[in-house]
Amino acid sequence: MPSELAVGIHDLSFRTTSFVLHHSELARHNGTDVAKYHKGLGQRSMSVPAADEDIVTMAAAAALPLVRRHGPDRIRTVVLATESSVDQSKAAGIYVHSLLGLPPHIRVVEVKQACYGATAALQFAAGLVHQDPTQHVLVIASDVSRYDLDSPGEATQGAAAAAMLVSADPALLELSGPSGLYTADVMDFWRPNYRATALVDGKKSVTAYLDAVENTWRDYRQRGGLPLEEFRSVCYHQPYTRLAFKAHRALLEACGARADEETLHHALAPTTGYNEVVGNSYTASLYLALTAALENCRDLEGRTVGLFSYGSGSVAEFIAAQVRPGYRSHLRADEHQEAVNTRQAVDCETYRALHRHALPTDGRSYELPHQTRGPFRLAALRDHQRIYEAA
Repeated sequence: MPSELAVGIHDLSFRTTSFVLHHSELARHNGTDVAKYHKGLGQRSMSVPAADEDIVTMAAAAALPLVRRHGPDRIRTVVLATESSVDQSKAAGIYVHSLLGLPPHIRVVEVKQACYGATAALQFAAGLVHQDPTQHVLVIASDVSRYDLDSPGEATQGAAAAAMLVSADPALLELSGPSGLYTADVMDFWRPNYRATALVDGKKSVTAYLDAVENTWRDYRQRGGLPLEEFRSVCYHQPYTRLAFKAHRALLEACGARADEETLHHALAPTTGYNEVVGNSYTASLYLALTAALENCRDLEGRTVGLFSYGSGSVAEFIAAQVRPGYRSHLRADEHQEAVNTRQAVDCETYRALHRHALPTDGRSYELPHQTRGPFRLAALRDHQRIYEAA
């Protein structure tokens, strides 16, 4: 049941990169049947960062519309969740704080636990708002998903940032009831400090993900959570969109419910529209699914949706949330469609060159080419420092 003080997501915005690689082009280059990507993975394209784009530039671009609509004065905390961090010490959110011109009397922290980090940040934010209902908390999930060229994971790459304003009396979504939690020590996906790309055990990762679905649901129900029939839809973290369908089928079967294709399509198809063209955005992925659900479902007002968050390694959480009355008037569908549709398509030669592009690690000065179409860019490296600027 909703708490006496309604706390949740008041506003939601996402942004992605300036470039896109279509899977038809990747298939042509690889000599692969494109159905392997379109049907097997459920992916049609993937966002590719320009040389001067990273998690900071995407995060600031995603958060900018929220700051413009609501102003900065009530923001007391910025939490940036990522597994693509640009510094081992300094929180990437401090760069975002500077680019957005936020007031100085704000705490800024970075949260990491693979793709789950943004949900941890959301729960942290909700706790702060419960403590002080007058404040807003800006939660940002921003990641670039990178695997080795010609590896099995290559087709699931992507990049995006999702920004959420968490408040009391939220306009979009109220977090309600208990959470279901699950942690297991499993090496299904990881990236050591000495690597720029992740290591993945694909079969183990799928098994760990599906185990986490069932275990978080079991914990959620044992703690008094709603039965499955009360949920209009469930938004899943989507490393690739077909995995969400596998997950929901497993959940339906565990609950003794119908798991036919029509049922799955009705529940999940509205959630996959952005992820199938952006690719895996790690911490942002679940919240792109939520954005798609809010924009595409016509019967959500007052309904309950589930959020399943998974981060390899692994930590997972199942959350129930109630969609607020009048939520549709606060959505940003046109902005999000523009962000996706205005990306410049690149061929595989250009994509591979961007993939191989690496910043110097010896501290020398380095000016980046101006490629981004976004409002912010990584302009240079000087004296071991990253220099960001408005584009």
